Amino acid sequence: MTALLSPPVLGLGTWKSNPGEVGAAVGTALELGYRHIDCASIYGNEAEIGQALTTAFRDGLVSRDQLWITSKLWNDCHAPEHVRPALLRSLQDLQLEQLDLYLIHWPVAHRHGVLMAEHPSDQIPLEQLPLSRTWAAMEALVEEGLVRQIGVSNCSAAKVVELLKNCRLRPAMNQVERHPWLQQKALLHRCQEEGIGITAYSPLGSPAGDGKAPLLEDPAIGAIAAAHEATPAQVLLAWGIATGTAVIPKSVRRDRLASNLAAAELKLSREDLQRIAELDRHQRFVDGSFWERPGGPYQRAELWDEPGEAKG
Repeated sequence: MTALLSPPVLGLGTWKSNPGEVGAAVGTALELGYRHIDCASIYGNEAEIGQALTTAFRDGLVSRDQLWITSKLWNDCHAPEHVRPALLRSLQDLQLEQLDLYLIHWPVAHRHGVLMAEHPSDQIPLEQLPLSRTWAAMEALVEEGLVRQIGVSNCSAAKVVELLKNCRLRPAMNQVERHPWLQQKALLHRCQEEGIGITAYSPLGSPAGDGKAPLLEDPAIGAIAAAHEATPAQVLLAWGIATGTAVIPKSVRRDRLASNLAAAELKLSREDLQRIAELDRHQRFVDGSFWERPGGPYQRAELWDEPGEAKG
């Protein structure tokens, strides 16, 4: 059987999936028909996911070439000498010989061993350690056969364009936050022009302090869902797919896993898509402000290359 050439449009995200739950969720997802699993070393759950994958392979539930597995390089491993060891750790944890896709998780660099920067001295400006140096080490992983494709995450159009000036292998994917309140039309258009896919994380928005996801309460989304006898979550996922992206919602509950997967079959009308297009409010739930340190090299406006972006 030939390995998948691109990620299935609906996958399982594993960010914030707790240890003790994520392995069972991956097993259930594979049983239901998911074939795209999105991981990252910083999530702290790749070893449990790896055990679930190995069990699924052993039991004949799915074969390796039927799956698309993504992982990501964390901020403290951007120096070229740290890229390959970081990948090998993920491969060991996931119990795999090769990844389908490996992404630079953030355009943010830390000193090696610093997972979350507390002080500006923990951070390395991109002027000192540009993405192009990290990218060259990523390209070597493809040439060695350890990963099939490489890409970026949380990268603005400007950063993608700059990277394209200094690469031998073009990015296959840019994984970014995207949903009807943050449609990123210019970024989507530019990546499509360059032949770079977009995977949308947080496609359902993100829960507020009360645990509710406000995007799921949007009246327009609710009305479209009612008209299709679907859930708001299914409408949000179907919109992401209809607008040319892959989507990776996270859940550990079987009923929600099944409901999310069914969204791939929901067809929205032109009128539905137009109504959703009007909902864009440029609202980030993952705004990158957690990388800001007084006097440090990373500020929100520069991170997203949007100087006019206000805090809040």
